[in-house]
Amino acid sequence: MSVIVESSLISGVCRLVPDVHTDDRGEFWRSYCRHELAGSGIEFLISQSNVSVNPYEYTLRGFHYQRWPASEMKLLTVLAGSLQAVIVDIRQESPTFLSHVSFHLDVGDRSSLLVPEGCATGFLTLVNDTIVHYQMSNHYQPDHYAGFRYDDPVVGARWLFEPSVISDRDRGFAALDPLTL
Repeated sequence: MSVIVESSLISGVCRLVPDVHTDDRGEFWRSYCRHELAGSGIEFLISQSNVSVNPYEYTLRGFHYQRWPASEMKLLTVLAGSLQAVIVDIRQESPTFLSHVSFHLDVGDRSSLLVPEGCATGFLTLVNDTIVHYQMSNHYQPDHYAGFRYDDPVVGARWLFEPSVISDRDRGFAALDPLTL
């Protein structure tokens, strides 16, 4: 088995495309292999795993991240449905500070999105019943949890559709203040 690592404009953000094996039973693919990632220079150990079930299309989650010392890498995999993921580089020392990249992830492409520490993540479901599996390198620590508005003008993310379902917490996030990161 092997995985193709497709890099992006933001250092450390990449799409992982697995080798899919099919036969009369269906298909089999590996969603995570520490050894294969290490072979590509990526050190990622899973500390926590979560599942996000989103019954409605155009549900927006984000932008979320954990501040240092609780920063975390994330691996997102769509188990059902389809979404647009937007990743924002909030690492002040990074040459792509405040830049963002957008990805379309679909259960049919079987790929995952690797998000490094120091990046915020948001996603918008594109169909009903989208399920996302998150694997993180650190456990959730509420004192270090943070976020900013999905429509922040500094970031300028362009969502494919106007969100119709947003939590009160996400809707209540303040605009991004680069001086407080």
